[in-house]
Amino acid sequence: MQFKCEQFDALDTQTLFIIMRGRVDVFVVEQKCPYPELDDVDIALNTQHLYTLDNEQLQTYARCYDKSEQYSAIGRVLVSEGARGNGYATLLITKAIDCCKAQWPERDIYIGAQTYLLDFYRSFGFEDYKSEYLEDGIPHQDMILKLTK
Repeated sequence: MQFKCEQFDALDTQTLFIIMRGRVDVFVVEQKCPYPELDDVDIALNTQHLYTLDNEQLQTYARCYDKSEQYSAIGRVLVSEGARGNGYATLLITKAIDCCKAQWPERDIYIGAQTYLLDFYRSFGFEDYKSEYLEDGIPHQDMILKLTK
């Protein structure tokens, strides 16, 4: 499994299509959430697209981005249905944290986690932040991984 981390402009059209199709498959179709999956964060200059492919199929994906002066962020975290159960989510989040630390070492890391994954994210040191909320009908919880003092 080889992770790649690239800015939008570095993605070739085939890879971009594979990533976008994979995200729509998981976040719109599988989770039954009709919403505009693609947004301006995807094309922002500092956004890093972290992914793995297997036989031209998306296995894992996350995007690391500049959220604010205080936070970098990890979002759109997915492991494709056929790749689940192999420990890839742990590898993906570890790489995403490393990506954020490399790009924004002076910032804490934010994630808007689906609540069924809270314990998973806590295992990396993320802490609950603010109150639970619904996003596209799915319960979420903001979490922060503190890197600064």
